[in-house]
Amino acid sequence: MLILKNPHSVLAVLKNRPKDLKKLVLPEEKTLSDGWELVLQEAKKNQIRIHSPQSVKASDRSPDRSHDRSQDRGAGRFGLCEAEVLEKQPVELSSLFESVSEDKPGLWLALDCIQDPQNLGALFRLAGFFGVRGILMTQDRSAALTSTVYDVASGGVECVPFAQEVNLSRAFEEVKEAGLWILGTSEHETNSLFKQKFDRNWMICVGNEEKGLRRLTLDRCDVTVGIPAFGPIPSLNVATAAATALTYFVQQKA
Repeated sequence: MLILKNPHSVLAVLKNRPKDLKKLVLPEEKTLSDGWELVLQEAKKNQIRIHSPQSVKASDRSPDRSHDRSQDRGAGRFGLCEAEVLEKQPVELSSLFESVSEDKPGLWLALDCIQDPQNLGALFRLAGFFGVRGILMTQDRSAALTSTVYDVASGGVECVPFAQEVNLSRAFEEVKEAGLWILGTSEHETNSLFKQKFDRNWMICVGNEEKGLRRLTLDRCDVTVGIPAFGPIPSLNVATAAATALTYFVQQKA
């Protein structure tokens, strides 16, 4: 069970899988933010019972070790509002490619051992924003899909299907059979991202925060690119690099 405190992530659950929302806690007084007001209205449509913070004893709350309580410090970004939801389940790898089309190329993401929950949440949010059709994740040596990931993603986890595979390089065989080309990113690569064209179905592969893509992963990529620096900072973090790549490809179709 996850405890979500971002109204956007809660609203996405209500719209996509309302039966998986098990408890919604909202203050009774009429001081809800716009985001939580939308949550309240959607909950009423789905006939979900609303609990007040006063009615929920601390001992009754489901333990959620996955939530990063550092998010709750300071001004109390999300206050007393929260929801308990079941985790979204991954899909079979093959189902990620049901929308593959040669006439209308799309974008997918592959995540090779992303370990920071904040980065993982940001990547899911980017995927939801840019219309990424699916995410392929490594099952081992990767951050779990915790409450922090869901809240940082602001609904991205709900609207983008994802598959988790033990062997990423082996999974790439199925990716290529489905008609996708795999584009790996590396700060050490001199071949520029900005020379690529959105003329095919691309799976953009980004790597671990410290080590980047593993050697075997790089070897299985069809193309490897870097993002050239125009200033003194030589590299970007993984979420920013992914945002740059997605922006570059999407603007070609805008």
